[in-house]
Amino acid sequence: MRWVLPDHIQDALPSEAEKLERLRRRLLDAFRSHGYQLVVPPLLEYLESLTTGAGQDLRLRTFKLVDQLSGKTMGVRADMTPQVARIDAHLLNRTGVSRLCYCGSVLHALPSTLTATREPLQLGAELYGHAGIDADIEIVRLLSEVMRLAEVPASRIDLGHVGLFRVLAARAGMMPEREEELFDLLQAKDVPGLRELLADVAEPTRSALLALPTLYGGVEVLDEARRCLPDEPEIRAALDDLATLAAALADLPISFDLADLRGYHYHNGVVFAAYGSGSPAALALGGRYDRIGQAFGRARPATGFSLDLRELALHLPDATEPGAILAPTVADEALQAMVAQLRAQGEVVMTALPGHDGSWKEAGCDRQLIERDGRWTVEALQGE
Repeated sequence: MRWVLPDHIQDALPSEAEKLERLRRRLLDAFRSHGYQLVVPPLLEYLESLTTGAGQDLRLRTFKLVDQLSGKTMGVRADMTPQVARIDAHLLNRTGVSRLCYCGSVLHALPSTLTATREPLQLGAELYGHAGIDADIEIVRLLSEVMRLAEVPASRIDLGHVGLFRVLAARAGMMPEREEELFDLLQAKDVPGLRELLADVAEPTRSALLALPTLYGGVEVLDEARRCLPDEPEIRAALDDLATLAAALADLPISFDLADLRGYHYHNGVVFAAYGSGSPAALALGGRYDRIGQAFGRARPATGFSLDLRELALHLPDATEPGAILAPTVADEALQAMVAQLRAQGEVVMTALPGHDGSWKEAGCDRQLIERDGRWTVEALQGE
């Protein structure tokens, strides 16, 4: 059938589209009020630019095609973060802090889950040029504020640090293939699989890696981590950063998961995942990724987050907005003035085109303009 859409691709019908647009405007306005400037990267780029420095997982998610003008391989963006990093490093070329935000469709070659769309509407904010923990604090607070404004307040924000895994994996001396397997097992918290993979790894590294999946919960997790992880400078620094975040964000629902390594391939510091009430999957992901700009000529410090606006909107109740007002097709100056006044007040006014055979209620009208004693008034819509 010609009209059937590809799997995991869908239209947004009027009620959903309006919800998405209202949410987009509200959140982009919030970014602007915090000093984040909007950028709009292109939907297509040469593949090398789209995936450089972003890891193998992004390459696998990217749709590829050949540019008929140049003959080069192009890709449809699967993640806007590398594009924004390119804009900061190569186009804006600022020496100080840059705060940038974005919102647009991305395309995935495969859905991330059985029920996920392949065309998320990605919204995010990125802060470039500040390596200190204060930038991470600002970004996590901004994420919490965005979820509150979206009426899906964060019930939990898990913090982690990929530096812990990198140090322990380096101590284990694994080949890249085994390190990828280790990464997958940690993400799945597959302790039996970890024991088997780590059978020939020397202590205390083996015990430290086996401990990572158990290090989740409240701030007490950090004390437990100091006891069971090797006392190395990089590990101490990572745990100190997490402790600083915990103290600065004590008013937020902060928790810890030291085996959460999503984005590991390009994150290099603090990472975080935000959950809403009743949502088993994270609604937003973020973290520090200082090296991603190096591929574009400037390895600027960077931290940020992104979320799928479509997924976030699923957690919102349907709006109970008033319907439209039906206006007759009459050449009357008083009527036109009334219509203009109502529209200026935010009302939707729809003109009744001659010969309309359908239902005006089906078209979204619940009121109508009626002339009474020479004055136009708004009344409940009668009939269909």
